[in-house]
Amino acid sequence: MYRKDHKREFYTYKAREEGYPARSVYKLKEIDEKFKIIKNGDKVLDLGAAPGSWTLYVSNKIGIQGKVYGVDVADLNIKVPKNLLTTPREHVDQEAGNIRFIKKSILDLTEEDFRGFGKNFNAVISDMAPSTTGFIPKDAADSLELSRVAFEIAKRFLKKGGHFVCKIFDGEDADAFVKEVGQSFNLLKRARPAAIVKRSKEFYIVAKGFHPGK
Repeated sequence: MYRKDHKREFYTYKAREEGYPARSVYKLKEIDEKFKIIKNGDKVLDLGAAPGSWTLYVSNKIGIQGKVYGVDVADLNIKVPKNLLTTPREHVDQEAGNIRFIKKSILDLTEEDFRGFGKNFNAVISDMAPSTTGFIPKDAADSLELSRVAFEIAKRFLKKGGHFVCKIFDGEDADAFVKEVGQSFNLLKRARPAAIVKRSKEFYIVAKGFHPGK
């Protein structure tokens, strides 16, 4: 008999009520409230940003003095809060308010794109996930590959003391990768927010206090 996933349903409805396109916002919100990742005025790089829940959460958190750069191959589906608009536009195309968006796979980012980011990000966050096949070892391996790319980008753009949050699927090599990430940060935690459905293999790497050159 088919049984509804009540947790997924609850957070999906909650996201709609609060103006977010996806329930994933509550994963970041829980991580942020527990580990203090995002603050007012921060510069944040959001990898795998579509449909935009994390970007919108960050935009609200960093305020008009901050900047969030979103990257994804799919479009954002969010409206910029009116108090953060610097132009008449509400929908994000490439730049609106404190959000800049690049519609491109992170695997296709060019040196010109990277130069456009600038440096000294306070946080790099990634909610990227591969297109799943249902074959757990392959899905885990594909997730690990994306996580490695996110980590390399984080090492390139984080300022000293910056933070890194990255989704990854649990698998054979996940623990080794978590330890590898930890070598570049003062604090390393694994997080599994309440909004993750029980059967999911995903968890989040939360790393704080980046040390360049490690």
